[in-house]
Amino acid sequence: MIEFIQQLGQNIWSVYLDTALWLLVGLMAAGLVKACVPADAMQKWLGGSGLSAVGRAALFGAPVPLCSCSVLPAAIGLRRAGASKEATVSFLISTPETSIDSVAVTYALMGPVMAVYRPVSALLSAVITGLMVAFVNDEKNNTQLELIEPGSVSSCSASKPETAVCGESRAQEGSACCGPVKEQQSTNRLIRAIRYAGTDLLDDISSWMAFGIVFAGVMMTVVPDGWLAQWGQGLTAMLVMLLVGVPMYICAVASTPIAAGLLVAGVSPGAVLVFLLVGPATNIAGIMLVKKELGNRVTLVYLCGISVVSLIMGQLLEWGISNYDWFIYTNQTHQQSFVPFGVSLMGAVILLVLAIPSIRNRLIPFFA
Repeated sequence: MIEFIQQLGQNIWSVYLDTALWLLVGLMAAGLVKACVPADAMQKWLGGSGLSAVGRAALFGAPVPLCSCSVLPAAIGLRRAGASKEATVSFLISTPETSIDSVAVTYALMGPVMAVYRPVSALLSAVITGLMVAFVNDEKNNTQLELIEPGSVSSCSASKPETAVCGESRAQEGSACCGPVKEQQSTNRLIRAIRYAGTDLLDDISSWMAFGIVFAGVMMTVVPDGWLAQWGQGLTAMLVMLLVGVPMYICAVASTPIAAGLLVAGVSPGAVLVFLLVGPATNIAGIMLVKKELGNRVTLVYLCGISVVSLIMGQLLEWGISNYDWFIYTNQTHQQSFVPFGVSLMGAVILLVLAIPSIRNRLIPFFA
């Protein structure tokens, strides 16, 4: 029992150490979007509905090097900046699955076929799932209302509805819109980005992120290393990979050597692809945050869409291998983290300080 607890603690710490720095990167990205991208521009790019908005969001997120942990605050930041629900879901799926670094590692470990097929499958998954969300989305152009934060409506805006949201341009012009924008007038965009990322946004997601990290540590402890490999081939193996990958907390780069190991152990390429698609794009914390931000209906469609598309793409990969002699090789090497331990540790400490308001406000008055 003591050994189990020690192993559990080590695994939780390992997940947190690997996650913290990238989560800080995602928070900062969301803060910069909040501070630097005008709401009307975000609504124009990602606020629409249908294929155009979903496709733009998928392509916008594809090259961005954010993993499964850092994409969550970034996606929430886009949503609160004016992105539609379907565009947010499309970005949330395409970004962690198709980053440039993950494609490079896939090519190195599994060859060109998987390196091409994986991001194509991810983009299709993002677009199709986003379109599914568009069909069930009952949002009626209410995005503008969500941009009004607590305390941003003052007496001047009450008498003049058009000033309900005091934009960046009015703050810069010294508008008479009073109260809350006074601080925005005296601080630059970078300061506002850091403050928003390290307080409001982090406070909103910290509890679910902590739950997800602990859950990942539990999964690593109770699921033996060779358990997945026993399922081997066929639809059953794909369903097992789906059930394991959906709640798992793993980034696209880290999942790739695991997938290569599964191939070596005899798991079919189609089943491995399912793991590569759902693992980075979903996790228990992300599911809870999507539920909180986008609602139960969108969350259900999000999970169903990515699951069904992943299974279909896995079956198509098996068909291509059987009928067109697609070749997927494995060059399994142990991938160490690209981030030095000292940098990861620093990120872990900074995130821990920021995540606890009482400590944060005492040690860093800037955020108070």
